[in-house]
Amino acid sequence: DAVKESFPEIKVYQASSSEMFGLSVEEDHYQRETTPMHPVSPYGCSKLFAYSIARNYRHAYGLFISNGILFNHESPRRGKNFVTAKVVQGALDIKYGKTDKLEMGNLDSFRDWGHSSDYTKAMIKLLQHDQTEDIVISTGEAHSVRELCEFVFSKLGLNYKEHVVINKRFFRPEELPYLKGDSRKGRALLNWKPLYSFETLLEDMIVHFEKDYS
Repeated sequence: DAVKESFPEIKVYQASSSEMFGLSVEEDHYQRETTPMHPVSPYGCSKLFAYSIARNYRHAYGLFISNGILFNHESPRRGKNFVTAKVVQGALDIKYGKTDKLEMGNLDSFRDWGHSSDYTKAMIKLLQHDQTEDIVISTGEAHSVRELCEFVFSKLGLNYKEHVVINKRFFRPEELPYLKGDSRKGRALLNWKPLYSFETLLEDMIVHFEKDYS
């Protein structure tokens, strides 16, 4: 509303989330711009409102507002309350003798994890585009939390099965089992593609966090 009243000429990027899709998955196992949105968490519900009100202001008042529907994006700046950083720092704590266990929730949830560096470039390209768009930004690959644990622990010379303990306290009230984004529209329209893979993303985080243990 502040943009509408005072700065109607500026471009607005609205940070949408893959959590808006909730349990909706297409028959080909992807979520894309046309996939129905049925969020299963308060966060997902609030993001769906923001996505919807952005579209409303775009159509009602002619504002330049684009929604970037970003799937999980991580980096060395990620806080430990997020699963990628939790696993990396937890594995490092075990390697360096600070603890011998890492408590986790559901290891069989799948996510489409990308690097924040790649996704930020997509955000910039979306604002530089000459038209407003609602675009999925993702890697197009899904990996389980179990795969995440296995890769990180193995990179540090550890076996995750010897250290990871399941604690149901970390399970969600309504579990979101599978997210994988179809970003073909964004790749074509914005001439964008991710440079980091699942593996190189985690390697980047390991190298960064391990500096604190030296």
